[in-house]
This record gives sequence, C-alpha cells and structure tokens, in this order.
Amino acid sequence: MRHYLRSVRVFEALKAGANGYMLKSSTPIAMLEAVRELMQGGAPMSASVARRLVDHLRPAATASGDHEALTPREQSVLDMLAQGLLYKEIAQHEGLSISTVKAHIHSIYKKLHVGSKEEALERYRSR
Repeated sequence: MRHYLRSVRVFEALKAGANGYMLKSSTPIAMLEAVRELMQGGAPMSASVARRLVDHLRPAATASGDHEALTPREQSVLDMLAQGLLYKEIAQHEGLSISTVKAHIHSIYKKLHVGSKEEALERYRSR
C-alpha cells in the first residue's frame, strides 16, 4: 500500500506543477545531478518513481476485462462502494477487518488502473 500512496503523491505533485520528483533516499550526487538537470529544463525523477509512473500510465485493458480480473470478494467490495457503504460498513457486512477491506480496495485500484474511489466507481459504472 505504501508504494501506491507514494505514486498518488507523485501524481498529485506533478499535477500541481512539480517538474520532477526525487526520493529522500537519493544519494547527494543524484540530488545534485537532479538540480542541474532541472536547471537545464529537464524533469528529474528517481528511477523507482519513473518505473511506477510508467506502470501507472500503461494503457489499461478494456473495462470488462478489468472487472473480470477482480476476485469475487473484490467485486463484492466494489459493489458495496458503489452503493455508498463506508469501509466500516463493508467490513461488518463481509465479516472482515477494516484493514482487510482497505487491502481489497488497494487491489481493486491496482487492477482497474485507477487512483481514487471516484475513478474506480466511474470505471464500475461504465462497464
């Protein structure tokens, strides 16, 4: 889930006008090179961030194909999200913990190639 959240932060930063994205764990030399690249008009990005960005931007399969990739439990969770149920209510209905519901939702987002509940529900309704 941490990688997903980091990806969301990267996309939000880029949408807000950032010209690149470096991780705190980057070496001092890599940071210096990134600043130089930025000053020359480039868009520096840590390799792992670039990989996630590329993976996220790959064309998604057709909507019906994406839904077929969901497990029955994920489909049930998505159905309940579409009905407006809260995570807590989904957990109670399915006999799961809230963290398990969140894990299913993360998996749904990944399989549907979306980054938010709104995008997932839009994809759900367009199937």
